[in-house]
Amino acid sequence: MTDRPLTIEQSAAGRALLGWSQRDLAENAHLGESTVRNFEKGRGAQTYNNILAMRVAMEAAGVVFIDADETMGPGARLRLPERQ
Repeated sequence: MTDRPLTIEQSAAGRALLGWSQRDLAENAHLGESTVRNFEKGRGAQTYNNILAMRVAMEAAGVVFIDADETMGPGARLRLPERQ
């Protein structure tokens, strides 16, 4: 986990991968829809716990977040389904 557990871009990408609206993310993270909307618009300071809740909700649904390194920016992808 990093100091900032989720970037604005990762949030939007994670939602897109899951087919979730901002409302879906808010419900799954137990937050208000305005909290998600404001975070993704870069409005206002968001609490660490709220951002972490968004990340945890998307990870539970199958999103894997990739941190930035020296050559690439942060990203998101879907976890492969487990083989039976």
